[in-house]
Amino acid sequence: MEIGSWAPGRALILLAVTTAIATAAPASAESYRRTSRDGTIYFTNLPANAAYGRASLSPVAVPAALPLPRDDRGTYAREIADASGRYAVPERLIWAVIRAESGFDPRAQSDKGAQGLMQLMPRTASILGVRDSFNPRENIDAGVRHLRALLMRFEYNVRLAVAAYNAGERAVVAYGDVPPYPETREYVTRVMRFYGTPIAWGQPQVDGVYQIIQRNGTIVYTNIPRPVGR
Repeated sequence: MEIGSWAPGRALILLAVTTAIATAAPASAESYRRTSRDGTIYFTNLPANAAYGRASLSPVAVPAALPLPRDDRGTYAREIADASGRYAVPERLIWAVIRAESGFDPRAQSDKGAQGLMQLMPRTASILGVRDSFNPRENIDAGVRHLRALLMRFEYNVRLAVAAYNAGERAVVAYGDVPPYPETREYVTRVMRFYGTPIAWGQPQVDGVYQIIQRNGTIVYTNIPRPVGR
C-alpha cells in the first residue's frame, strides 16, 4: 500500500489506498521511502524492492465517514455488492449515491421523471437496457454502470463523476469543475459526506486534496487535480 509521495517544485501529495484494506495501517507500522529519478519521493508500508529505505511517517487525520443509518445497513446489500464487483465501483460510493438520490425508496420518482433507487431518467434507463426502473436489481445495476462510465469519463475523479451524475457530463466539462448550480453543489456535498469525504465549498478540500479512483480500484488522494475534458 503506497501511502504518499512528494515532488520538489510541485508540492505533490499522493495517498493511495487499495480497496482491499478497510482501515489505515496503525501508527506503529513501519514505513519505507524511495526517491525516483524525477525527484518524486514515495512512502510505502510494503517495499517492493531494495530501493526503499526505512523512514518515519506521521499519520494524517482523515475525515471519518458518516456511520450507516441502522435501517440502511442491510438494505439491498447483495445488489450493491454484486454491482460493485461487476463494475469496480466502491460499495460505499454506490450506497452514498442511492442514499442521496432516493433515500433507499425503490418507488421514488422525481418531478423530472427520474425513477427508482438511483433515480434513472427514462432516456438513460432506455440506453442502459433497463426494462423496469423500479426493479431494485435492474436499477442498481444500470445506475452503477452509468456511474462507472462517468468515473472513466472524468479519469476516476469521484467528485466530478458525482457532479456529472446529477447535472450531466456536458455541464461538468463546460465548467471544468463541479457546476455552480446550488442543487448540484448540495447534491455533491451530500454524496461525498455520505461517502466519507466532506466538502467545504470555497475552502481547500482537506487541505487541497482531491480523491480519484483508479481503474484497478485504488483510491488516490492528490493536491494536483487532473484537468477536465482532456
